[in-house]
Amino acid sequence: MTSTIEKRLAEQGVVLPQAAAPAANYVPFMTSGNLLFTAGQLPLADGKLIATGLLGRDLDVAAGKDAARMCAINILAQAKAALGDLDRIKNLVKINVFVASTSDFTEQHLVANGASDLLAAVLGDKGKHARAAVGMASLPLNAAVEIDAIIEFA
Repeated sequence: MTSTIEKRLAEQGVVLPQAAAPAANYVPFMTSGNLLFTAGQLPLADGKLIATGLLGRDLDVAAGKDAARMCAINILAQAKAALGDLDRIKNLVKINVFVASTSDFTEQHLVANGASDLLAAVLGDKGKHARAAVGMASLPLNAAVEIDAIIEFA
């Protein structure tokens, strides 16, 4: 049986990828009590970065939003790997959005909307979350965006 959240993903045209394996000495997610913490997720699709470089130089806000959306999809893939069923999600507590950007780029919050909008659409009221969106000089593998999440589950 398909979960409600996976049905909403399908309505958005999203098929969850296989959860990415860690690239170094860390785990892709960790639970503590009823909280799930994801490692930072890059905008990977089919094992390749879909957005590299700096916002404000190499990419515009629309490309950054697409990258953030892909990071959110990868967060949900990690949540499914951790929980087995996305309907176990009770609440998306917080996401941290890291945007590789030039020093004069000030629209990190708009880039972050790419993730927030998708998560709200597929999680409904469970997807209302606190958020930080910050600019970074660079990110691993020259990724344009990286996002981690804290998720409460049942």
